[in-house]
Amino acid sequence: MHQRLEEAQRATASAIEAALADLPSGDLTDAMRYATNGGKRIRAFLVLESARLFGVEDLSAMPVAVAVELLHAYSLIHDDLPAMDDDDLRRGQPTCHVRWTEATAILAGDALQTQAFAMLSDPVIGPAEARIALVARLAEASGARGMVWGQAQDIAAETAGTPLDLPAIEALQHAKTGALIRFAASAGAIIGGTDPAPLQDYAHYLGLAFQIADDILDVTASVEQTGKRTGKDQAAGKATFVSLLGLEEARARATQMVVRAEAALDPYGDRAGNLRALARFVIHRKT
Repeated sequence: MHQRLEEAQRATASAIEAALADLPSGDLTDAMRYATNGGKRIRAFLVLESARLFGVEDLSAMPVAVAVELLHAYSLIHDDLPAMDDDDLRRGQPTCHVRWTEATAILAGDALQTQAFAMLSDPVIGPAEARIALVARLAEASGARGMVWGQAQDIAAETAGTPLDLPAIEALQHAKTGALIRFAASAGAIIGGTDPAPLQDYAHYLGLAFQIADDILDVTASVEQTGKRTGKDQAAGKATFVSLLGLEEARARATQMVVRAEAALDPYGDRAGNLRALARFVIHRKT
């Protein structure tokens, strides 16, 4: 899996560079490139690997992989803004609004979001029906029923000063982190014209495992390891899986989510080996 992940990272980085190559020069484009540089590319990997399950080649799936990474980068830029989580470090580098200005960061995020949907119009993906379905699903995953809703709930809870309980945190993360992961994992089935339900179940548990692992890293890892500030949630008194469950129970729950994620892949047999390995990887990663 690790070799395939590294291949996907390199290929996606090259495809992102190509997607942004003909944009006008200036701070806006520089900020867009800056924000898309680096990262684990797990969402792109999910697109490419889910596509392989249905015989879809990387060439056809790559615009979708790029789209989800561009949209993810936009979300991180906006998430880091002073009005949101107010972070000054991302992937070991100053955040976009620190490197440039808040206005440039906001506009770079806006431009990355619209570019993501432009990527989904590429005929190389396949029939128009599949591309339209991808546009609709990405819009829902990233908008007021998905990622943006989750962020709004997160901010509202922090503003109110009332920590969320466990079901509320699960619902929040199902949207904020999980929605884009579910889109990425089901994209291959949509391109291939197949029912994405088993992959959505897999991604549901994968997303929860990923977020629990993030909460664990926030209290156990260093800034050097994660490339971002740690301990912020604890200092702010924010409810997380770790604060509600404790460290050991949070680890146990993450492992349980991985078991369920792997079980959801049973219909695909050995072909889903890399996706199973990815589920295990997300809870053992150090960044």
